[in-house]
Amino acid sequence: MTDRNQNTQMRNGGQILVSALRAQGADRIFGVPGESALPVFDALKDANDIQFVTCRHEANASHMAEADGKITGKPGICLVSRGPGAMHAAIGLHTAMQDSTPMLLLIGQVPRDHRGREAFQEIDYTRVFASMAKWATEIHDAAAIPEAIARAYQTATQGRPGPVVLCFPEDVLDQEVVAEDPPRYRIATPAPTAEAMAELRALLAKAERPVVIAGGDNWSADARAHLEQFVRSNDLPFVAGFRSQAILDNRSPQYVGDLSLGCNPAVVKRVKDADLLLVIGDRLGDVTTQHYTLLDIPRTKQTLIHVYPSAEELGRVYHPDLPIVATNAAFAAALAQQPVLDRARWADWRANARKTYEAYRSPAKSSLDVDMAEVIVQLRETIADNAVVTNGAGNYTIWLHRFFEYREFGTQLAPRSGSMGYGLPAAIAAKLRHPDRQVIALAGDGCFQMASPDFATAVQQKLGIVVIIANNETYGSIRMHQERQFPGRPNGTALTNPDFAELAKTYGAHGETVMRGAEFVPALKRALAAEGPAIIELRLDPNQLTPAMRVP
Repeated sequence: MTDRNQNTQMRNGGQILVSALRAQGADRIFGVPGESALPVFDALKDANDIQFVTCRHEANASHMAEADGKITGKPGICLVSRGPGAMHAAIGLHTAMQDSTPMLLLIGQVPRDHRGREAFQEIDYTRVFASMAKWATEIHDAAAIPEAIARAYQTATQGRPGPVVLCFPEDVLDQEVVAEDPPRYRIATPAPTAEAMAELRALLAKAERPVVIAGGDNWSADARAHLEQFVRSNDLPFVAGFRSQAILDNRSPQYVGDLSLGCNPAVVKRVKDADLLLVIGDRLGDVTTQHYTLLDIPRTKQTLIHVYPSAEELGRVYHPDLPIVATNAAFAAALAQQPVLDRARWADWRANARKTYEAYRSPAKSSLDVDMAEVIVQLRETIADNAVVTNGAGNYTIWLHRFFEYREFGTQLAPRSGSMGYGLPAAIAAKLRHPDRQVIALAGDGCFQMASPDFATAVQQKLGIVVIIANNETYGSIRMHQERQFPGRPNGTALTNPDFAELAKTYGAHGETVMRGAEFVPALKRALAAEGPAIIELRLDPNQLTPAMRVP
């Protein structure tokens, strides 16, 4: 039976909003304060069980909220002011939509009687955010706030999770009414039928070259354990979808690679050569499918079993032979109950795939002063198995995807939206959730500078994160594309940077610069031992654009 708060006292809209969020289990809000939501901040002053994390830029605040949603599986919350504040926060909303992350964006709005006049900082958010949110609405009566919050939580978490936008006019937040707190949201859990699991077994029993592909978020430790049991007992080759490597322990003999940007061509070929694909939790989007070239559209030549919690995603691009509407947890639990198949049919197929993966992740000898491949290998050998590693976007992530080894659940935080500037705010969100775990943010020089103001937030919150900046003084991924299309004619990609180690010191934080590969591990150990945040700057050769691509 659901508890209800029978509150009969007059409260203003800000108090009602904070109380309704508390009723849903909210305990943290990221944002930048603004005058259009003053009653909310006043209510938060008395809400000792809800932390407001003051950020320096709304883009970072929204990415912190999105990362928090990834970590917890519950809607991460971002609170911003109208106009510029809301538009700055749009990037996190876009990431939440592309990454299927539950999130709430709460926006202060101009007073109701100013609407429609293009008042100061007025925007129609329901129109602006309609294409990048599951639901966007404006609340016109304080009494309707609890209903809106209840619906927002249900919408953000059901089926394919995603973001919801709620905007509140100033006078609605000032309005005093009697309003009851909403009941706690509950997620409906679609599960596979016995008939679907029987058909899955029959299809797998006929396969000779099967591949399991799993991706997306909304996994749990139990779901991961059930999936691991299934692929191990049946000796099935496992390929991670885009930036989903931590779904399976990379040390497992069944782990054979990933379908990310710059991935192993042998993995792409193996998926193409497969005769059956069991896809779990991945939308089969642009990157996982290598820009829609990996599989035939709309019918794949491989037998396709596609499992996803939202029926609308099944058949959107690829028509599955067996569509299954189920959450990752429910489906993985059902997998773990299945009898073991005749694994001898594909034993060599799996073993060869693993051998190819192990060869690919072994770095070649290099004469570079700082070799990113060696740095990533040393990183994986130095940090704890449960350390959280975050990143944004840029060519530096190719080294991370190729040479790192994700071992435990919940150790990867990365934007499938391809957003730069994600690593630092994600690391802040992760350290707040896991204060006892090591948290490492990997960023390019351009990537870090898109988020750098919120290094101050890490300092203010006394968060012991380590930010590793791969400084090659260029927008590396764009330079790579330029060199491929217009060789020898880079333009607009060179960067002039500060001394990042000295920048950390100006905040009173730990900072070091690594000029030689041998300096990295000692610097990393000192950074991990430092009190508060730290920056390690890697000085890299700007001509080494990827592990395999070098330009004169």
